[in-house]
Amino acid sequence: MDKRFIYKLNDKPATAGRVVYWMSRDQRVQDNRAMIFAAERAKQTGFGFAVVFCVAPGFPNANAFHYRFMLDGLKEVQQELESLNIPFFLLTGRPQDEIPEFVKHYKVKALVCDFMPLKVPMAWRAEVAASLDIPVYEVDAHNVVPCRFVSNKQEYAARTIRPKIHRYLGEFLTELPRIERQEAVFSQSVPSADWKRAEGFYPCGGSFPLPTGTKAGLETLADFVSEGIHRYDEGRNDPNEDAQSKMSPYFHFGQVAPQRAALDVLNSDAPQADKDAYIEELIVRRELSDNYCLYNPRYDSIEGADGWALKTLDEHRIDMREYVYIYEEFEAAKTHDPLWNAAQKQLRHTGRIHGYMRMYWAKKILEWTPDPETAFGYALLLNDTYALDGRDPNGYVGVAWSIAGVHDRAWFERPVFGKIRYMNYNGCKSKFDIESYIKKARF
Repeated sequence: MDKRFIYKLNDKPATAGRVVYWMSRDQRVQDNRAMIFAAERAKQTGFGFAVVFCVAPGFPNANAFHYRFMLDGLKEVQQELESLNIPFFLLTGRPQDEIPEFVKHYKVKALVCDFMPLKVPMAWRAEVAASLDIPVYEVDAHNVVPCRFVSNKQEYAARTIRPKIHRYLGEFLTELPRIERQEAVFSQSVPSADWKRAEGFYPCGGSFPLPTGTKAGLETLADFVSEGIHRYDEGRNDPNEDAQSKMSPYFHFGQVAPQRAALDVLNSDAPQADKDAYIEELIVRRELSDNYCLYNPRYDSIEGADGWALKTLDEHRIDMREYVYIYEEFEAAKTHDPLWNAAQKQLRHTGRIHGYMRMYWAKKILEWTPDPETAFGYALLLNDTYALDGRDPNGYVGVAWSIAGVHDRAWFERPVFGKIRYMNYNGCKSKFDIESYIKKARF
């Protein structure tokens, strides 16, 4: 395992013994550097390793669809692990309580966890690491170029992080070793996973918008590689074109690795322009989002924006708004704008919103709320609550880019927006068939 992907969360010395991988962000078996590292450590010491997942009740803004998407995917993980003789333990409760108790009960000697730059999981890991007398290792299994390694500061924009990422792509963007069947026994006592208890935290009833799990994610990726990637460069910003990968939920829940998507796209016969455009979004922009959330503790607030953006928004704080809506009106898609309403309906009923429309959607919230702080809060809450890829660095940065100019530059000044980049109905009309999009979103 390349040490550049590993970050030690405490200073406890390593000793031989059982290894546990505390799975969280990266919910898959293969193409998982954290899993690989845990397997390697266990093999070196001659002991077995196990995987544990802790379902936390009441994760902020998570809903029944999110829990169902996650838990159904985890059942697939359990089945694959069992076929490899690797125990899977399902815990329920506060991770900062459950993980240390598990470690002590099974006399674990090393704990491996995922990298995730958001406050809640970072606080969990820090508390767990501080409470244990064994080494706790964080492995970046999400990014192709490890986030902590590629930069030690908040990057200003894509243009500043892009050369740093591309410098290492050839080195890191390679096939990863497969997880093989484990011969050593972790423990003679492995209780059955209590899925009913986990599902009881948030009843997972009702219809579901799309299939879940690594198998479904890889099938979606295969469809994109055979069809969508060949028109990605020109078609990705047209909501009526089937050119986007539809992979964001699978990336968010870690069911498919961005590394796998990148390799499959680069190995396809698509034109180079399409490959380049996808790699820019998949790696550069996605990893820029992780960088922002890691190094900016105010990533979930408008206060995380640059000074120029805060200044221009404040200068236009009292500008007259032609329309002002409360949260419930946005949530119910009851604005005067049929295009915005269509985007919101798509989000609520499918768990997805087209990338181009998400920008328009967020910018209109800025235009139709009494102040920037309210707009930022509304947009985050709607995205986190209804998007299957909500509560994600990409989502936070998407809102921050749209409303507060994060990773963008100052544009021509106008009412309400100040120098924040502007989007409007007529601009969308010039780029794609608005009526066709609105008709598709009638639920």
